[in-house]
Amino acid sequence: MGYKKLLVLSCCAPCSCAAIKHLVDSGVAVTVLFYNPNIYPQQEYEKRRDEQARVCDFLGASFVELPYEPEAWNKVVCGLESEPERGKRCGACFLMRLMKAQEYAKAHNFEALTSVLGVSRYKDLNQVNAAARLAWAYVGKPYWAKDWRKDGLEDLRRALIKEFNMYQQTYCGCKYSLAAAQKRKVEKK
Repeated sequence: MGYKKLLVLSCCAPCSCAAIKHLVDSGVAVTVLFYNPNIYPQQEYEKRRDEQARVCDFLGASFVELPYEPEAWNKVVCGLESEPERGKRCGACFLMRLMKAQEYAKAHNFEALTSVLGVSRYKDLNQVNAAARLAWAYVGKPYWAKDWRKDGLEDLRRALIKEFNMYQQTYCGCKYSLAAAQKRKVEKK
């Protein structure tokens, strides 16, 4: 690993908890960046933000929240509304968030950036890493493309979720993934 000061872009506490614990236990100064303008509705955003801050506090990581900008996110994904989960809309969303995280990491002298955006079962880690490489090329802050589901971290994640009784969402976050989740729920009935 070799990093002493690392910025972790997080979507939510359940996806980030194992990575945070692993890094903190390894002696890394971890700051979790919560930049998620994609989360819908705002009440859901606040619930996920508050849970992320609670878990960071408990695990000994710093927490930073950037402004909630759903209007900016809507502009980024305009024209991609009908894309499926893991489609072009997700790629545009990842790139927007990773660019902002890269800029924050550079402005605040972090050695590197990593993210847990690919931990969710709803997401494709290769797609996240491709967006991260583009953001890295543009901003110039190193990106650590770690698979936070490997090396026992998935088991640790599940244990921490249970131990902390974490809030777990039933959809990725955006209004389109919410609509898809609601549709699946109706179809199961």
